[in-house]
Amino acid sequence: MFKKLLGVVAAGAMALGVLTSAALAEFKLDGEPKVAMIIFAQKNDGGWSQAMDEARQRMEKSMGIKIPFVENVPENATAIRPAVDLFVSKGYNIIIGSAFGYSDTFKELSEKYPNVAFLNAAGITNGPNLESFYGRTYETQYLCGMAAAAASKTGKLGFVGANPFGLVNWTVNAYALGAQQINPNATVNVVFTGAWNDPVKERAAAEALIEQGIDVIGQHVDTPTVQIVAQEKGVFGTGHHRDLTEFAPKATQCSSVWVWDKFLEPEIKKIASGSWAPPPYGAFLGIKDGGPDIACCGSAVPAEAATKIKVEREAIIGGKHVFAGPLADRDGKERVAAGAVIDDGALWQMDWFVKGVISQQ
Repeated sequence: MFKKLLGVVAAGAMALGVLTSAALAEFKLDGEPKVAMIIFAQKNDGGWSQAMDEARQRMEKSMGIKIPFVENVPENATAIRPAVDLFVSKGYNIIIGSAFGYSDTFKELSEKYPNVAFLNAAGITNGPNLESFYGRTYETQYLCGMAAAAASKTGKLGFVGANPFGLVNWTVNAYALGAQQINPNATVNVVFTGAWNDPVKERAAAEALIEQGIDVIGQHVDTPTVQIVAQEKGVFGTGHHRDLTEFAPKATQCSSVWVWDKFLEPEIKKIASGSWAPPPYGAFLGIKDGGPDIACCGSAVPAEAATKIKVEREAIIGGKHVFAGPLADRDGKERVAAGAVIDDGALWQMDWFVKGVISQQ
């Protein structure tokens, strides 16, 4: 998915409104809408890219259109530009991207093609005809943390993350807070692999956590390896990006999944109707907005806990914030005051962990 550690800095800039300050005018599409997609990795990678492709397929069916795509387009301009140029030359005027590393090139291309609409998942650049979008995965990881604690016999949970910055740290913290809704004494031991997509490192991290005695393992990495290892070792797990019961049906009890089509379909319709006005800082989507959601629950989650998870999901849709005060970090420092909720800038900059999280940092 994202390959640069600097992504968190740029993402934080998006949330803090540093990238632009002017309100953006409504965009008018030139010609009949024709949609195409640029996919970062292999479309059946089991994770991030496959979730994008599955959203594409669902939109084709629900909207009655064909959305051509090109896959394995890496995060560099020399690969991105020719793919977009070719689509535009064939009359495609709504281009959907799928990577943080597309951000700068999509910005340049949006300026080159002012009558083409650009949408980019995980991007951090925006403009009159460019909208980046990402999801509030802390909402869904909170719910998966509840499922993890419900499936655990020991209260000792594990988590494999890519890199220790905001968008991963918030998933770890939310996972712990969700787990503690079920078991107040639950702990989450997290290992960072330093890579978004490295099955070898993911396997090593998962095996190390299981050897330490955890009995449920979550993840924020791109492949299903963690869940596969969980099933091999006879423990439970929770997935990320897609419903990973496909790979580990006995182990996976909950997954944080992307439902991008629920966001993209209305956006495409707005573009086609002439009512699209890209937000100055992009779209930051919760469950209610069509970004992330959950696939839950597995047979190891008791019915009572599954019901509680459903209730919490509805509460989040209704406005409940996972990071509501009073909330302190694991060292006892207040991070969110009583009666307050964390703001988006602080989310992207999150460099602390809640009580119960055990990490190398």
